[in-house]
Amino acid sequence: MTTSIPRIKAVILDYGEVLCLCPKQEQLLRMANLFGISADEFATLYEKNRRAYDRGDLTPERYWFAFADQPGISLSANQIPRLRAWDVETWSDLNPAMVKWLESVHLGGFKTALLSNMHADMVAKVRGEIDWIKHIDVAVLSHEVKLVKPEATIYEYCLAGLETLPQETLFIDDREVNVTAADALGIRAVHFESVVQLRSQLQKIGFPIVPKQPAQEEACRDLASRTTM
Repeated sequence: MTTSIPRIKAVILDYGEVLCLCPKQEQLLRMANLFGISADEFATLYEKNRRAYDRGDLTPERYWFAFADQPGISLSANQIPRLRAWDVETWSDLNPAMVKWLESVHLGGFKTALLSNMHADMVAKVRGEIDWIKHIDVAVLSHEVKLVKPEATIYEYCLAGLETLPQETLFIDDREVNVTAADALGIRAVHFESVVQLRSQLQKIGFPIVPKQPAQEEACRDLASRTTM
């Protein structure tokens, strides 16, 4: 006896490097240069306390001053507003193919959710993007709910908002650890690498709406690789 796979009723999307494009090398380098450190050092420090920052455990000041806890690195208070603005700018270039796909999915009758680890400055930015956020039924942003991926509770919170079962829900994220956590809960998770790759994955599972293939696309690389001098 075979068991049929439940129909997908909702799609959960990550923001960073899914709905928005990869950070540009020059955007990351200018932050590294402000600290006077190498790209690899910056990448390590940038990630070190990021979940705590996105959850709201750290203020912007404490997050950025933590860089200066390392020997040989200094930072003045008047540089923090610049870093905060640059950080938001780094994650503000939308991926037009994915935003258009989100719109198509929503208009196609599927519930949609945004599930993202996002600090207060980025929350303010995204909440103001009314031209695409209107296609999101449920927005679960880490700073607002004081939870972060890959904690199971944040996925469960999102599912509750969507009112769908895990097996009825498709989750798309660029980080393998987040995809693995979703999969462990029974959510039908896809690791996002590129629009072309996502098209292929959606076609394999029989999802009826796929993103249009972009004319050209550069796959994202990890933060350290992108900031290599």
